[in-house]
Amino acid sequence: MLAVVRILLVTIALLVICTVSILMCMVIPSNRNKAHYTAQFVGALAKLFGIDVEIRMPKEVEELGPVVYVANHQNNYDIFTVSASLPKRTVSVGKKSLRLIPFFGQMYWFTGNILLDRNNRSKAHGTISATADKIKERKISVWLFPEGTRSYGRGLLPFKTGAFHTAKQAGVPIVPVCVSNTHDMVDLNRWDNGKMIIEFMAPINIDDDSRESIRHIANNTHELMLARITDLSIESGNEIINAETAKAG
Repeated sequence: MLAVVRILLVTIALLVICTVSILMCMVIPSNRNKAHYTAQFVGALAKLFGIDVEIRMPKEVEELGPVVYVANHQNNYDIFTVSASLPKRTVSVGKKSLRLIPFFGQMYWFTGNILLDRNNRSKAHGTISATADKIKERKISVWLFPEGTRSYGRGLLPFKTGAFHTAKQAGVPIVPVCVSNTHDMVDLNRWDNGKMIIEFMAPINIDDDSRESIRHIANNTHELMLARITDLSIESGNEIINAETAKAG
């Protein structure tokens, strides 16, 4: 019964948030914080799932200008949990098919987030340049999931290098964002589903734009994040057990 009530409340709340967000975007179309404002409301829905979200952002990161954030992507609950950590003047990059989702897709596009066609490699490469240009022109940050898909309990998957190429072309640093394990954490019929921790790490500069150097940086970032995610998962009480922690190649 609790699961039904939760799903109903979240659905209604999400419809209201999407509608209000679209109207807000019509009033302040050029505001760089549209995605941030909306993400705060969507992230607040984590409470309806019985999840306590702790966000750790060092002063060093708060004071940075435009950056490329890279975070681990675990499951569909990320929409209601990770959203709360989206910094000001930041937009995310998602797959083009999101626009087909009623209300949510329109809200995602209206708030300035970037949609790309992952099935078209030539367009994807063009999106890297276009995204880098937006970072420089609008002085905004972008949020990317370098795994390219949800991990669903398989551990931190290998990183694609698109986010790192984007950061290099835009001339901005990479900021890793580590999210503690949430696989099998949520039981919709349970009141309290525990705690998750989202932690921003120190920025990483990309000085060399060679493919080998960028792949090396991506691999090193993967290792740093994997170690920190493991520690955060233990701290939050959701230790990763028998997860397939794939290494970037």
